Amino acid sequence: MAGLHITDIEAAINWWRERSPSIDGITACAEVRALAEVYALMVYYREARCDEDRMPAAARAAWMAWYASTPDSPCIAICSTSQGDAVCKGCGRTFDEVQHWTAYGPAAKREVWRRITQQATAWRFNRYAERAAGDPAAAPPADDGPRAGSRR
Repeated sequence: MAGLHITDIEAAINWWRERSPSIDGITACAEVRALAEVYALMVYYREARCDEDRMPAAARAAWMAWYASTPDSPCIAICSTSQGDAVCKGCGRTFDEVQHWTAYGPAAKREVWRRITQQATAWRFNRYAERAAGDPAAAPPADDGPRAGSRR
């Protein structure tokens, strides 16, 4: 079973802290407190992952709200698995991950996201980072070959 990585719990805490900052500088919102309890137990027991199905309801709801704010798929519309590659050059997912993505639950999707982000070899992390960020105007210009007067 897939588990939620501690870095995702931390990201959710930070998202909620930004979304609902402390009024008095001391008290955290209910979502941060719920997630912080899970985070603290993970640190205490030296666990890198927690079972999403065993999280307290408030923590799971807070995590799911953060999860809903993240991109669902790492796809950048350059799929080399359709050309026979075992791993997509565009997003970094394996052929099986691409094929079964819609059947994956949140924890499984986040595990794939974590792996491809750590590897950072897919084009979404280098060549087409602007496209991956969702800014089509920032995508690299197409190379149309040599231009008149150029020395290519």
